[in-house]
Amino acid sequence: MLRALVIGSAAGGGFPQWNSNQPGCNRARRGDAFVKARTQASLAVTGNGQDWFLFNASPDLRQQINDNPVLWPSEGLRSSPIKGVVITGGDIDVIAGLLTLRERQPLILSATARVHQVLRDNSIFGVLTEDVVRRDIVALDQPFALTTPEGRPSGLTITLFAVPGKIPLYLEAAAQGSLVREGEDTVGAHVSDGTRSLYFIPGCSRMTPALRERLHGADLVLFDGTLWQDDEMILAGVGAKTGQRMGHICVSGSEGTIAAFADLAVKRKILIHINNTNPILQDDSAQAALTRDSGWEVSYDGMVIDL
Repeated sequence: MLRALVIGSAAGGGFPQWNSNQPGCNRARRGDAFVKARTQASLAVTGNGQDWFLFNASPDLRQQINDNPVLWPSEGLRSSPIKGVVITGGDIDVIAGLLTLRERQPLILSATARVHQVLRDNSIFGVLTEDVVRRDIVALDQPFALTTPEGRPSGLTITLFAVPGKIPLYLEAAAQGSLVREGEDTVGAHVSDGTRSLYFIPGCSRMTPALRERLHGADLVLFDGTLWQDDEMILAGVGAKTGQRMGHICVSGSEGTIAAFADLAVKRKILIHINNTNPILQDDSAQAALTRDSGWEVSYDGMVIDL
């Protein structure tokens, strides 16, 4: 069995974002039936219904655990079905939730060497003491079997692979060369139980020939849905950066996600990591209807996916 649980579906800041007065955010605050509130993007996956692995640890992780009973402790005075965390980048909305997991609970933290270096360079993450939280370096394009901290096989294998993306905002000042690059800073994850599989790619700035080849015919892809159009935040008056500058492909347009996937024969396509300015978060919007008509789903917190 391969089961994925979307525990967070929004981009950084969540939905509604705490300081946003956007119409969509206000509809979510009022409990509008067409506009679901969402926490910041994260996925939980299990291969046996018992051992769960998080893919990214958002700042909302404590709420996400409390909202999903399968992630609650059930044995002894302290325990957790969460056996590990796989990290796909170094952005705040990807790693901040790791600090929630500091209560000396055995875990395995899996990421590229680059992301582990980012964590080591920020001493606050030392609260995840290495005598309790094991840190596994995962090489790109090499299948890696996930185990529990006790060494029990989980039934899941991951393969991390580079996708075009941007280095974290807080590292930009010291960066050399282009801020948008393809390497260990931003990766996608292929998750398999040996029979079925899914792809988790919450951040990606463009479709490449290599990525097209990798994803063609996939069972399931959860893909970057941050912005509807590249200049969305500029037009909304809430930012000066394009989606490309932030390392995200847009959903619409001739170079966007819908167009890029049109001939890839992916069986199920779901957008995740959706910014509060993106109109697809409003189920009754024209953009949401176009998304559905194009064969895509918009993820939401609590969404269960069985393969």
